Amino acid sequence: MSNKILVTRSSMPLMDEYVSEIKDIWETHWLTNMGEKHQRLQAGLQEYFGVDNIDLFTNGHMALELSLQALNMQGEVITTPFTFASTTHAIVRNGLTPVFCDINPVDFTIDVSKLEALITDKTCAIMPVHVYGNVCNVEEIERIAKKYELKVIYDAAHTFGVKYKGKSTASFGDVSCFSFHATKVFNSIEGGAACFKDKEFGLKLYRLKNFGIRGPECVDAVGANAKMNEFCAAMGICNLRHVDEEIAKRKRVVDRYRERLGDIEGIQLNPVQKDVTPNYAYFPVVFEDKQFGATRNEVFEALAAQGIGARKYFYPLTNTFECFHNAFDVNDTPVALHMSRHVLTLPLYADLSIEDVDRICDIVISCKQ
Repeated sequence: MSNKILVTRSSMPLMDEYVSEIKDIWETHWLTNMGEKHQRLQAGLQEYFGVDNIDLFTNGHMALELSLQALNMQGEVITTPFTFASTTHAIVRNGLTPVFCDINPVDFTIDVSKLEALITDKTCAIMPVHVYGNVCNVEEIERIAKKYELKVIYDAAHTFGVKYKGKSTASFGDVSCFSFHATKVFNSIEGGAACFKDKEFGLKLYRLKNFGIRGPECVDAVGANAKMNEFCAAMGICNLRHVDEEIAKRKRVVDRYRERLGDIEGIQLNPVQKDVTPNYAYFPVVFEDKQFGATRNEVFEALAAQGIGARKYFYPLTNTFECFHNAFDVNDTPVALHMSRHVLTLPLYADLSIEDVDRICDIVISCKQ
């Protein structure tokens, strides 16, 4: 279908810009192992985020998983099931036990009012997720973490370019991890980063991403291979030049969605958070069946029939995954369960035309009974 609309589309520089950026790779033949492109992107992101320390990874998941490993913890990590598989898998693959906290029904982030009740003598960390670009209650999370001497690892995959009270989300917690996957607001094709405060932690993290290598003849730790290659770094360099412009284009799309869908009974839109500079990463819509007159799934199917790819994001919850063999009780997180059954993220990307936004909204509105 020629007029098919996907839920997202990767932002890319002009081909000539990317070709120009990678041209000297054919002169150096330096393809990976923290070359010039890697170093330039790392420096550019450090400045963009306004952080003291950052390291790049082959993807966001490895940033998250190896950050947990570098902290060398045992026990339980309190997190949210309303997230992508990566968050929970990073915990489990480190031999840690996820303990699921419910989300709040307004911005979909972890419900800080329920955090303390989940803390036990086995709790070692909290892993909150900034969802859809919405920022967690970072002040309350910091207060609780300090009170109980817990580490805080933020899954910040959705918040590239987002600021809270003028500070990048990269600056919160012991470490904040980002994804630069092709579907994100900022991408390096595949890639990720960890931003952190403790340089000793950074050394551990670096060794974990590079086979434990400390020097040309010294391997003093056991590590993995999670290095970003030069071609991905070059794409990141190009996209970083244009990311603020891309975010402005996304705002135009979101503003139109809000204009068309904001006053419809039975629809809950993503909130506008106080003191937050947003990145317009996603456009989630919660459909309340009784008030709207149609289910989330019915809206999904109506859009799909017209070649429009919305996404049930996040469904299913991670605490219902088959791989965990019913280890968790989904009834412990009733708000997250409700949202997972009612939320639909509509198409959103920088180049989505207003005409296509209107077409999408017309179909959504036509489902209302």
